[in-house]
Amino acid sequence: MKGVVTAPDGLPRCPWGMESVQMADYRAYHDTEWGRPVHGDDALFERMSLEAFQSGLSWITILRRRAGFRAAFAGFRIAEVARFTEEDAERLLADPGIIRNRAKITATLANARVAAGLAPGELDALIWSYAPDRTGRPVPRTYGDLQPVTPESTALAKELKKRGFRFVGPTTAYAMMQACGLVNDHLAECHVRAEVEAAAG
Repeated sequence: MKGVVTAPDGLPRCPWGMESVQMADYRAYHDTEWGRPVHGDDALFERMSLEAFQSGLSWITILRRRAGFRAAFAGFRIAEVARFTEEDAERLLADPGIIRNRAKITATLANARVAAGLAPGELDALIWSYAPDRTGRPVPRTYGDLQPVTPESTALAKELKKRGFRFVGPTTAYAMMQACGLVNDHLAECHVRAEVEAAAG
């Protein structure tokens, strides 16, 4: 199984962060965003939505359309997206700047309405309540050490579904947990791992 890959700049990275020289945006995301703690209801709603859109696709496909998604979905401000109408849904289906998948668009609008019904800070607190104890987690050394689903992501997905959220299964929930810093899945020798661990406090 793949361990870290040393880039031309001499820095060891998780292999997905160094797939090819054409993927500099992937490397920037790996180095500066992935795994760093994300807080705030709107910010977490954005990550939840983008991970749902990513389902069945490569993350680079979503990453390269992120500006388009933000423009189309009012910056993922929950209160605004919750007010989107059927006309907005049709507009989104015609927007080339996003992934035009009716089921995922419908789920995003429905999720915004569910999130809008929560108290301020409640979505943040809910998601972060499923972060595992960092001290008890083994540090991954290769891709083979990483699992696509964990007991925590299964429990989080179950709770989100119970509250009415859609398109957030255990695998999608775990991808969100990885991206938002609930876990640190940078490999042991990745140059970013220590920074991410420090950011988590």
